[in-house]
Order: sequence, then C-alpha cells, then structure tokens
Amino acid sequence: MAKKNVTFFCKECGYESTGWMGKCPGCGSFNTFVESTSVTGSGKSSNTRSESPAFKASSYSWTNRNETVRLNEAGKEDYVRLSTGIEQLDILFGGGITDGSVTLLGGEPGIGKSTILLQLANSFAGSGDILYVSGEESPAQIKMRADRLNVSGERIIICAQTCFEVIADELSKTKPSLCIIDSIQTLYSESVNGTPGSVSQAREVTAGLIRIAKSNGLPIILVGHVTKDGAIAGPKTLEHMVDTVLYFEGDNTGAYRILRSVKNRFGRSGELAFFEMTQQGLRSVDSSNALLISGRPLEAPGSAITSAMEGARALTIEIQALAADTCYGTPQRMTSGPDRSRTSMLLAVAEQQFKLSLNTKDVFINVIGGLRITDPACDLALIVAVVSSARGIPVKPDTMILGEVGLTGELRPVSSLNLRIEEAGRLGIRNIVLPSSCKNAVKNSGNMEFFFLDNVSEAADVLFS
Repeated sequence: MAKKNVTFFCKECGYESTGWMGKCPGCGSFNTFVESTSVTGSGKSSNTRSESPAFKASSYSWTNRNETVRLNEAGKEDYVRLSTGIEQLDILFGGGITDGSVTLLGGEPGIGKSTILLQLANSFAGSGDILYVSGEESPAQIKMRADRLNVSGERIIICAQTCFEVIADELSKTKPSLCIIDSIQTLYSESVNGTPGSVSQAREVTAGLIRIAKSNGLPIILVGHVTKDGAIAGPKTLEHMVDTVLYFEGDNTGAYRILRSVKNRFGRSGELAFFEMTQQGLRSVDSSNALLISGRPLEAPGSAITSAMEGARALTIEIQALAADTCYGTPQRMTSGPDRSRTSMLLAVAEQQFKLSLNTKDVFINVIGGLRITDPACDLALIVAVVSSARGIPVKPDTMILGEVGLTGELRPVSSLNLRIEEAGRLGIRNIVLPSSCKNAVKNSGNMEFFFLDNVSEAADVLFS
C-alpha cells in the first residue's frame, strides 16, 4: 500500500520540516514554507528504465563514493578541462569546462541564456555529441535560432523531454560529451510527487543530474529561471549543490551583457565576461574597460572614475550621481549598481564632512554598464560624484579616485593597487587619488601624478580646485 508523507520546505534555503513554520530556522525568512508530498511504497518506479542507480532521481548518494579516507591519503584527481570555444567563457570556468562538473546559469528572460548555450554547444571542444534537453521549446524553434546564429548543429542532439527518467535513459544511450538542460524548473521525476519547478522536484531532479555527472564524468549545464528579485527560482540549495553558478547581469534591452561567475569549485569566483548581442548571437567584447567608460561626459558634474576588482581583473568604471531638490516629504535614495545600504552610509558621511543638505535632495547613483559593485575601494569615488553633483562642480579630468571610507571620514588602504594603476595607465588616465596609507605600495608610477589623502574632506581641495 502506498504511503503518503507530508513535509514542508523553505523556498529560500531548502530547510526541511515535518510541520509548517512562519519563520525559517535556516535563513530567517518569513512565510517561505510550502508543502511537499512524496509517495513511498507505490508501484511507480523507474527501475526498469535504467539499471545503474546513478540514473535514478531518488537515490541516496550524490557522488557515488562510499569509502571514507584520511585527507593525507585522499590522493589527487586529474580533472580534464575542455574548451568552450569562447575565450571569455573559458575564463569564467577557470580554463574550460571540467569533466563531471555541474553548472547553473541564471538570468532575466530574453537576456541570452539559450543563445549563448547554443553557441557553446556548437563550438565545444569535446569529441562526442552534445545533448540539448529543451523543456520550453520545440526542436523546430531551436532549429530557427540555430539558423540565425549560423550554428551547424551536426553534433547537437535535441531532446524535447521534461521527465527525468526519460532524460536519464537518453543520457545512458547516447553518452554525450556535454549535456545542456533548458531549464531545470521544467523537469520532474516520476518517483517524486509535486509539480515541475516545486521545491521537492527541483531538489531531487538536480541531485539526480549531479549523480549522473559525477558518476560518468559528464559535464552538465543547467538553465535556471529567476524571480522578480533577480535570484534563481526554487530552493537556495540548488546553488549549493552545483559546482559553478553563472549570472547574467545588465539590461536585457541593451546591446551589452555581463556574465559573472558567482561560484566556481574548479576556478576563481567573481570573474566577469563581457558580450555584445548581435544578429549572429553573443559576441565576446575584449575591451571591457573601454566599454564601461566609453561615451563619458567631459567637464560634467556628478561623474567620477574609479576601479573595481572583479576576480583577478581590475575594471575601470564610471560612477554617476545626481542630487536634485526633492518634491516629496521624504527624499529618495535610488541606486543602480552599488549596495543601497552602504550608499546610505556613505551619503551620511558626505553630509557630515561637506554639509551638503542632502535631507532636502533626492540622490540617484548609477554605475555605467549595469555592473553591480561591492568593492569598498569605490567609496571615495561615490562620495566625490555626489559632492560634484550637489555643488555643480565637475571633477578634475583624467582622474581615477580610489579609497575605502570609514564612518569618521578617514581613508583606508586599497587592495590590488598596482593592478588598478596599470589598467588606468593603459586607458590614458594621468591622475590617481589614493589614501596616504598606500604611498609605500605604489610601484609603477610612469607618467602619472599621485595625490595622497588622509580624510575624505581633503578631496575637495584636490578634485574641485
């Protein structure tokens, strides 16, 4: 007799409970528990489909390793990396796609997820076929996109299925060199109760795909839908389970796309890749620095140049600020790029140091290119841009501004300083504003002029004179 088990899962972090809770003990979110039922002891089973337990969704182990070993006796696995055929993507993956790795790719609808994966499938360096599992489009629709992108498709096999057991059978028969799942929210397993995209289905199907990847050395790329907040839909455990997480950033209505490596177990996380959307698909953009500061207005108040570290790369970026008289009772604080909480803190420091009367002004902060920044070295540039806009005075031309700002207005040292200076020199920037604590760290000055400051208030004398 089939037995029905009722459990509850947190949609944000995947925390499991036997009863509903208002607040999740795992992540602290409210009203995120949903009911999930599973049936045990039923006659529905996929044992007749695949003999290997690796090709089942409801198996216990993810990695299919039962032995326990000491760390100093564990040895070393020689991972094989295969090139994607796209240089910018190889950088994100740390040199290429690793055998047996599972990658989760997220992004807004229409930003180019399916496009770049079809291009990757066409240029992938693996010797075998590529299995493209589509749960959203028919083979004819994919063929239309392939014709537009000039993708030959000789090695690409289209599997328009959403049942995990059927997909596992296809993987067992074709033994491809790469598998692409578009998308994970459309898949379901017959052995798990629930609709496709539910917490239980997404978690178990992803676990089954990871088991297949690890047991057979098969790299798998999963496409993930995103919520209106920009996070990948489904339980947060999906991002913990996979090896690599990639996010598309930027406006999907513009020509440029930014792909960020959020997590990478086989390489450096935080790397960026820049692409341009064309009629023939996504094209790599190598001159990312010129892209982020191209078209910058000259002698315009509210614009400042700084540098942000993204992985091992120093990106020269432009921060723009607009301080305008408010027509509301409470002034607005809007940001696109910087963290809003940190921006509020920096605006308070600017008000304290420069007496700008920001309590009567709306302040808007924007990072050109749609880039999200978390590097504290951009603090001083943000404050300078706000002061420049509020006073209507342009910043000194050809000047890069670096420095982390404390609550008392002091300037703290900057990491990876010489990498930022080298990038600035290649772009023709002649002046660098730095904290005084970085004076001994500067190695290659070239023809640049350096200004060393101790406090944020000293920036007015250097940059607005």
